[in-house]
Amino acid sequence: MKPLHAAAALLILAGCAPKTADKPAATNTTAPATAGEPVVPGQPGTTQAPAGTYALDPHHSTVVFRLSHLGFSHFTGQFGTLDGQLKFDPAHPEAISVTATIDPASLEIPTPPAGFKETLLGKEWLDAKQYPQISFRSTKVEATGPNTAKVTGDFTLHGVTRPVVLNATFNGGYAPNMFDGARVGFSATGSLKRSDFGIASGIPAPGTNMGVGDRIDVTIETEWGAGKPTGPAPKS
Repeated sequence: MKPLHAAAALLILAGCAPKTADKPAATNTTAPATAGEPVVPGQPGTTQAPAGTYALDPHHSTVVFRLSHLGFSHFTGQFGTLDGQLKFDPAHPEAISVTATIDPASLEIPTPPAGFKETLLGKEWLDAKQYPQISFRSTKVEATGPNTAKVTGDFTLHGVTRPVVLNATFNGGYAPNMFDGARVGFSATGSLKRSDFGIASGIPAPGTNMGVGDRIDVTIETEWGAGKPTGPAPKS
């Protein structure tokens, strides 16, 4: 095509193209954040929270357990009184350690029938008067990803101590600011057999579901704080 003809063709195409005002408004194709997913500032495994000793925030922490009931459902409950201490070092995850305690008498279960909670706190189950504390003390942390780790520790239940492994995720943290001290958050899951801790009441016979399951699945959500707020208190 000769240069003159080529220029004419370009002018014709330009004239046929829609003007800016004629173009439809751009559609926002950004997918919304998945509901329930933790919002982690920065890249996974990074944080502005400093190394140090953090205390469990009981107002933003839960320990929920589930176990089979006759194979028809998973009975779910939790504990309301928690305490703990975290030694946090973002530069050396393997050096992080945690201790935590639970008051078994703080058991919370949905709409229990008369006397049911007392039975669970009695001698055949938690025996809370004889063993007034459930505890976990980490012994090893192994990184499995930029913000995940396997946390091995000594778990004490019903007066028996055995090793338990938790799969933990670091959800992020921030440095002290004018309203709050430093804060970090973790999620974790694990499982154990209650019979390993001397609680065997109601376990189904082999090959059946007629009873209450031996395996207990645990889901943990925790936040930990360090330091006091700096600067003036927020105005009301």
